[in-house]
Amino acid sequence: MMSAPSGAPARPRPASVTGIAAWFMYDWANSAFATVITTFVFSVYFAQDIYGDAGATNCAEQPEGSALWGLAIGTSGLAVALLSPVLGAIADRAGRRKPWLLAFLLLTVGPTALLWYALPSPAYVVFALTCVVIASIAFELGNVFYNAMLPDVAPPHLLGRLSGWGWGLGYMGGLACLATALFGLIGFGDLAPLLTLPQDDSEHIRATALLVAIWFTLFALPLFLLTPDKPSAGVPLGQSIRLGLATLWQTLREVRRYGQIVRFLIASALYRDGLATLFAVGGLYAACTYGMSFSQILIFAIGLNVASGLGAAGFAFLDDRLGSRPTILTAIVGLIGFGIPLLLLSDPTWFIALALGLGLFVGPAQAASRSLLARLAPPHMATEMFGLYAFTGKSLAFVGPIAFATVTAAFSSQRAGMATILVFLALGGLVLLTVREPPHRQASP
Repeated sequence: MMSAPSGAPARPRPASVTGIAAWFMYDWANSAFATVITTFVFSVYFAQDIYGDAGATNCAEQPEGSALWGLAIGTSGLAVALLSPVLGAIADRAGRRKPWLLAFLLLTVGPTALLWYALPSPAYVVFALTCVVIASIAFELGNVFYNAMLPDVAPPHLLGRLSGWGWGLGYMGGLACLATALFGLIGFGDLAPLLTLPQDDSEHIRATALLVAIWFTLFALPLFLLTPDKPSAGVPLGQSIRLGLATLWQTLREVRRYGQIVRFLIASALYRDGLATLFAVGGLYAACTYGMSFSQILIFAIGLNVASGLGAAGFAFLDDRLGSRPTILTAIVGLIGFGIPLLLLSDPTWFIALALGLGLFVGPAQAASRSLLARLAPPHMATEMFGLYAFTGKSLAFVGPIAFATVTAAFSSQRAGMATILVFLALGGLVLLTVREPPHRQASP
C-alpha cells in the first residue's frame, strides 16, 4: 500500500456549504474561456477574419487558418503535458493552492483581454496566436490546482456528486456566457444587441474577449474569498517538486501490476484526445465548411451544450445498470455513427441535426470514464490513479489538434482534418474492448 511521503500537508475539514458553492462558481467562471475563445467564437474569427485574405469568401477556401489554430492549441496542450506533473506535485506537497490558482487566473484573463487588440488583418496573426497559446496554457495549468482542491472542499462521501454538479454548472456557465455574447454584443437576425458596437473592425466580435476576461475574473472571486485553502506545509518549493515526482514515479511502478488500468488509461487517452480536438475545432468546422455566421454558431453552440448535458444525465442510468465500459463503448459508437455522415453531407440542416445527435454522446463518454476508473482502481490507489488519469489525458492532448492541423493543411480540407477525430475515437474504443470491468451492484430501480 502506498504511503504519503513525509511533508505532505494534513487534509483540512471539508468546506461549508458556502465554501463549496464558491468552489462551484469557478467552474461556472472558467467555462467561458473554453466555450467562447477556444471553441465557438474567437477561433472562427481568427480563421475567417484575421488569417483570411481578401480572395477568400470564407475559411473553407483558406483552411490554413484553421490548421494554424489547431497547431496552436496542440502546442499549448504539449506544454501543459510537460508542466502539469510538476505543478501537480506542488499542489499535493506545498499545501496552499489559491496563490497558484490566482497567478494562472491572471495569466489567462490578461492575454484574453489583449485579444481585443487583434484586428481583422493578417498582421495580427502572431499576436493573436501568442495570446491564445499563453492563455490556454495558463487556463489548463490553473485547473490542476482547482481540481486538486476538490478532495479538501468536499466530504469524502460526496466527492462524485460535487464533482459532477460542478461539471454541470460549468456547462451552464458556458451557455450563459454564449447567450450574453449573442444578445449583448453580436445580435441575432433582426434583433439588435444590447450594446451596439461598430462592426468595421469587428469590434462586436473582439469585445467577446473582454467579456470572457471580465466574466472569468468576476465569477472566480467567490472561490478566493469564501473557499478555504490548505495551510502552507512549510515545505520548500524544490523539496515539494522532489516529493511529488517521487510519488508519481512510485505510482507508475505500481500501476504496471494492474494491466486493466493500464489498458484503460491508454484507451481513454486516445478517445479523450479525439473529444478534446472536437472541442478545439468544432466551431471552426461549422463556420468554415457550412458558412455559419457568428450568431448562428452561438445558437448552434447553445443547442450542442444542452444536448451534451441531457446525454450525460440520461446515460447515467445505463452506467448504473449495465456498467461503465458498455456506456463508453455505446457513446463511442454513437460519436462515430453521427460523425461519419457529418463529414460526408454538405446540407447545413442535416449538419445541425446530426451534430446535436452527436452531442448526446459527448457527456456520457466523459462521465462514464470517471466511473470506470473508480471501479478499476484499488481503494488504496484511487487518488494516485485519478492523478495518472489526468496526466495521461494531457500527455496526448496535443496529438489530436496537431493531427487535425497537419491533415487539414496537407489536403487543404477541413473534412479531412476532422476525420482524424474519428480515428482517435475508434482506436480508443478498440483498446477499451480489451478492458474487463469488475462486477458491481446494479442500482435499484
